[in-house]
Amino acid sequence: MEPYRAVNWGQRWYLVAWDIEREGWRTFRVDRIEPRTPTGPRFPPREPPGGDLAAYVSRRVSAAAWRHHARVTVHAPASAVIERINPAVGTVEALDADTCVLTTGADTVQTLAVHLGMLDFDFDVTEPAELVDHLRRLAERYVRSTRAD
Repeated sequence: MEPYRAVNWGQRWYLVAWDIEREGWRTFRVDRIEPRTPTGPRFPPREPPGGDLAAYVSRRVSAAAWRHHARVTVHAPASAVIERINPAVGTVEALDADTCVLTTGADTVQTLAVHLGMLDFDFDVTEPAELVDHLRRLAERYVRSTRAD
């Protein structure tokens, strides 16, 4: 492993390092690392992944913890969605001036549905199927709750 830098995120410290065996960048919780002696050979520093190490750690750590993942097309500018999304909840990528993709996740599809509802923008979900089914049940429930008798 070639350590690059320690990053604080979510009240924990993470080490961003190049994993020689996997040939890729990884994050490691500092409290779970056991130092080895001797420290090993010297190595030249590499370019960090994506430039913003805090954003890199945020994406890696939060995504790894989620049980359910969703990729959602949001009918709103990326800048407007970014204002409403905590980096620990998801990442936003612009498709064009009026549409973006939100990659997010949560422990339950119910929590995902709450996050999406709180966006207050139109959106399209195609997967996971459990989330699509849950949103359809919610939509039916909301329609029933607002019927004029």
